[in-house]
Amino acid sequence: MGYPLKYNWSTQGNGAQFGLDYLTRTACAKANIFVNKPNETKYFYQDKDMKGDRLKGDHKYTVTFEKGNVPPAKGFWSLTLYNEYHFFAPNSINRFSLGTKNKDLKYNPDGSLTLYVQNTPPSDDKLSNWLPAPKEVFSLYIRCYWPEDRVIKEIWTPPAVVKVN
Repeated sequence: MGYPLKYNWSTQGNGAQFGLDYLTRTACAKANIFVNKPNETKYFYQDKDMKGDRLKGDHKYTVTFEKGNVPPAKGFWSLTLYNEYHFFAPNSINRFSLGTKNKDLKYNPDGSLTLYVQNTPPSDDKLSNWLPAPKEVFSLYIRCYWPEDRVIKEIWTPPAVVKVN
């Protein structure tokens, strides 16, 4: 959906303001049913790792935001995982996203934030940063609610999804 960004992320810039862009309107309706205007919410979509391989639950992935570079949102942000049918993937801890609302996220000693996207739980010290994945293929979304200007102007874009194994 939308147009490509670095690290295989994609976005769209005319949500809820499609005009004659019927292709984007159709893609958004199929994938999301409803989208907000870009100044209300900026969406980033991903179903490949940084090398271009499809995200699958038989691999482990990390998403690391450099110090001070979590998604810039005046409201809140989230990294949400969806199964191949664009539904939440059932998991043992009923966690479907990570972000601002998770007050127990653990930052790395250098101030960066690493999120772990995988089917099996990581070590105990990383559990608060774990986004459970299904065994099958899946997709990730980053949403920035009330995004800062650097998100809207695409000065900020999401970091790579890195396959660990």
